[in-house]
Amino acid sequence: MDWKAYISTDPQITHGAVCFRGTRIPVSVVLDNLASGETLEPILDHYSSLRPEHISAALGYAADLARERIVPIPA
Repeated sequence: MDWKAYISTDPQITHGAVCFRGTRIPVSVVLDNLASGETLEPILDHYSSLRPEHISAALGYAADLARERIVPIPA
C-alpha cells in the first residue's frame, strides 16, 4: 500500500497533524480506534469521508513509522 497518496500534512490544517488527504481527520484517530479493537465498519460509519483504502494507508504509515525511519510526509 502506497499510503502517500492518502496521507498528508499541512500547517494550516489541524496545526500540521498528519491527516488523510482532503480531510481534517488525523491518522492517529483511526490508529487509536484500531488499537482499541474497533473494526473497519464502525470506523467508516463514524468518519463518512473515509474509505477502506484510508484504513490500509493508516496501517502502512504506522508500519513505516515502526521501522524507525525518517518518514517524509507529502504536503
